[in-house]
Amino acid sequence: MIIKIKKNTEEEKINNMVDFIKKVEGVEVQFIRSKEGISFGITGDIKAINKNSLLNNKYVDEIIEVKEPYKKVNRAFKPEDTIVSIGGEKIGGEKFSVIAGPCSVESENQILAIASEVKKHGAQFLRGGAYKPRTSPYSFQGMKKDGLELLIKARKSTGLPIVTELMSPYDIEHFEENVDIIQVGARNMQNFELLKELGKTKKPILLKRGLSNTIEELLMSAEYIMYGGNENIILCERGIRTFERYTRNTLDISAIPIIKKLSHLPVVVDPSHSSGKWWLVDPLAKAALVAGADGIIVEVHNDPENALCDGDQSIKPSKFADMMKGLKAIGDAIGKEV
Repeated sequence: MIIKIKKNTEEEKINNMVDFIKKVEGVEVQFIRSKEGISFGITGDIKAINKNSLLNNKYVDEIIEVKEPYKKVNRAFKPEDTIVSIGGEKIGGEKFSVIAGPCSVESENQILAIASEVKKHGAQFLRGGAYKPRTSPYSFQGMKKDGLELLIKARKSTGLPIVTELMSPYDIEHFEENVDIIQVGARNMQNFELLKELGKTKKPILLKRGLSNTIEELLMSAEYIMYGGNENIILCERGIRTFERYTRNTLDISAIPIIKKLSHLPVVVDPSHSSGKWWLVDPLAKAALVAGADGIIVEVHNDPENALCDGDQSIKPSKFADMMKGLKAIGDAIGKEV
């Protein structure tokens, strides 16, 4: 429920109204300040609130029922776009952000070389898997803590904030201390206990859409994190499972404008996992930019043929450089900074 306050209402009157509502057990009140004026959103057990009493209040302009099950991530609760700030960089707004790096950290030389290359060609963030969830138990599972230490070295060397995937709630404290953006992978999108714990942190969370999940389910997972108090959330469209077998997944490009309409949270696209083919990364990244995405997370490897993980979908640094030039040209044409 959203309560729109009449313009020019004194702050004291608004605060008195909020204090009155807060006395109702089981509800939370959130201020919404926008160009249109002051409103406040109410979540929780709203059935316990006397709506007629609010409607009869001379300072109330309108009461809006939010029918969607997600509330805090709903654009109705926050009309302006959320911009997530990380170490001097931002995701959201007029900026198209680029997160780039290998699927997995394999060695010190590898991650330092790739980090240097992607920064040189315009990436603002470095991605790299230290803990790797794999379909097969026989596949490379990542270097784990050693890999995270190498990512930290790469950050120190390049200044790029690091993005890496968290697998277990037991590692949250270590990630809070050392990681700039905590990634929740597709397989953990509905790991609700993990999401609850991440809601207690203040670290930015990059939340990937599950392989077979709807847009509403993605937003509900984000709601779990935001309900816990963490509003620094970046959504990621990474392709969904369909009947098409030519690509690894099917990139749901329509999800970008749909999410932007439904939610205030920034949206990035993963053209690597959505296609599974390196030569599709460039056109899908450009499509994401034109469709209104706030950025991309792309896999770059200096030796894809011998990569320990997802080499088929990784582009070489030279291809990354060419892609960035194309993205910047498109960004100039549509008024988006790349």
